[in-house]
Amino acid sequence: MSEYNGWCNYETWAVNLWLSNEEGTYNYWAEQADGAADVYSLSRQLRAEHEDAVPVELDAIGWAADLLGAAMSAVNWEEIARHILEDVADAAPAC
Repeated sequence: MSEYNGWCNYETWAVNLWLSNEEGTYNYWAEQADGAADVYSLSRQLRAEHEDAVPVELDAIGWAADLLGAAMSAVNWEEIARHILEDVADAAPAC
């Protein structure tokens, strides 16, 4: 794997870009991060929700499912979760 735009790989960068580029999605994951117990639990939720969002129709196209599965397995969900948690912490008002 090679680094891409400061992220561990292209797949991780691309998923994070989509998560942070649309206000509603960003706000949803910021809320999820605020209620998360830790990086690991948030990363598991990120992965599960993204895997659940994959269209069922891809199963009918074996090669497409294989390629998407390979890309999804390359995503570093913990790196994204850590980034979201840091963003939420940075945005929190100082006491």
